[in-house]
Amino acid sequence: MSKDDVIEVEGKIVESLPNATFKVQLSNGHIITAYISGKLRMNFIRIIEGDTVKLEMSPYDLTKGRITWRSKS
Repeated sequence: MSKDDVIEVEGKIVESLPNATFKVQLSNGHIITAYISGKLRMNFIRIIEGDTVKLEMSPYDLTKGRITWRSKS
């Protein structure tokens, strides 16, 4: 799978889970499990409940995603 095959969506953090994983509510109402990408983890970007984030999802499993950006709101 290449980088072109991902689905980019925006969502809001609903719940924080162990091991830097989060429950994220998408704009269409679905709730998925997402983890922090390597760059966010490396640069110690803090993500808390209520933050708006940008996600990448695989077209093969639409229940999991990777958080790639936290909006500065």
